Amino acid sequence: MVTVGLWVPLEAKPGKEQEVADFLESGRALVDQEPDTTAWFAVRLGPSSFAIFDVFEDESGRDAHLSGKVAEALMAQAEDLFATPPEIKKVDVIAAKLAAST
Repeated sequence: MVTVGLWVPLEAKPGKEQEVADFLESGRALVDQEPDTTAWFAVRLGPSSFAIFDVFEDESGRDAHLSGKVAEALMAQAEDLFATPPEIKKVDVIAAKLAAST
């Protein structure tokens, strides 16, 4: 059962929209290596607006993700890709429906 998550809204710099989309798509390979990340989504909200949403069973999983390679890559690319620095918001999951594991 997931109990905590992260919401990270991102605004691409003008002309960097495709680079942001490509960067987010490449993040999946890094997240696949994180056993405590239950679900991870990179979404496009508009022409230059993006976000990352991910969930974890507990605080230790979220902390592991925040100190992992995805967060490191995000901060390393922030100045080049984003109009403002990423604001990582910790959230509590009230309810969730996830597909059953097979």
